[in-house]
Amino acid sequence: MRAVLCGYYGMGNGGDEALLASLLQMLPASVTPLVLSGNPAETRQRYGVEAIPRKHPWGLLRALRQSDALIWGGGSLLQDATSRQNPLYYGGLMILAQGLGLKTIAWGQGIGPLNHALSRALGRYALGHCDAISVRDGGSLAWLERWRITACQAPDPVWALTARPAPDLVNLPGPRVAVALRPHAWLTGDRLEHVTQALVNFQRVTQTALVLVPFQPSKDLAIADYIQPRLPGPSQICTLADPRQLKGLFRQVEMTLGMRFHALIMAAAEGNRCFALSYDPKVSHLMRELNLPGFDLNPQATDGWPGSVDALTQAWLAVYHQGQPLSRDRRDQLFTQALLHQTLLERVLTDRAIQGDEA
Repeated sequence: MRAVLCGYYGMGNGGDEALLASLLQMLPASVTPLVLSGNPAETRQRYGVEAIPRKHPWGLLRALRQSDALIWGGGSLLQDATSRQNPLYYGGLMILAQGLGLKTIAWGQGIGPLNHALSRALGRYALGHCDAISVRDGGSLAWLERWRITACQAPDPVWALTARPAPDLVNLPGPRVAVALRPHAWLTGDRLEHVTQALVNFQRVTQTALVLVPFQPSKDLAIADYIQPRLPGPSQICTLADPRQLKGLFRQVEMTLGMRFHALIMAAAEGNRCFALSYDPKVSHLMRELNLPGFDLNPQATDGWPGSVDALTQAWLAVYHQGQPLSRDRRDQLFTQALLHQTLLERVLTDRAIQGDEA
């Protein structure tokens, strides 16, 4: 059994790498993966799997013709908020695989926003012809229900990712607070300045060490570099390429201030108190599902940006002093529910493998 794995892999994004690591962890042992990657050499070295360039037309066609299945996941692949090319690439690849007779699985998906009619049409057609679909939130399931497409919903697969020990932060005294920010049009220069001043105030009051975690260094590192020199206390910028170590890092901190979706999931899974800054519906869905405190960066949001640096500081201090992490029972529940994504893979891919053996 041979399966092509398609996602935003090999692009230096810790969240998407965590999804790939989760998928490889959950893949049945009888399945041989081939990963479409932006950096095939790095993917081969890190995970010990075969990988080819993700946008090489003839290589993609050859890989599909030599495979039995295409797994499309996970993450926010079917959305046109960042680029209209996403639905064209991912939807087109899925439809091509279906035309070649492969089993197709949309796995751990976050669907939307889909602002354009063509994006919606491609998504509806491609998903409507999948052999199985799993989604990670209620908003994604709502899209499929409107299209009358059956799917199962389970927490993001990264809840079940096995963490590895991260490089020790022994040179950074405790208690520690992680900060995972990313650039976005709604995080304006003025707002970034507010965040920086609030972090300065927060650190002075709490005497914590701050761990700045760029999940996608090519984008996030500039923000960390802007903030760190302004901090009055101990701090460290921590970039980790292995997503399993990235998740393990959050075992060494007590609280996380995060924009990045998977930073919040990893932190919550490892028992951190969390405060979210939402820039995307997926973060807002997570805030509601886990009852996380936070602010929405959307200028139209009713629970939007606070009016002062002091209000932002006080909100963080309230979580630091009185906030509670998810209970052990809730974390165990989310871990177990996330394994439904693995059950789906076993059901669809093992059935195909058995049929092949019988033939």
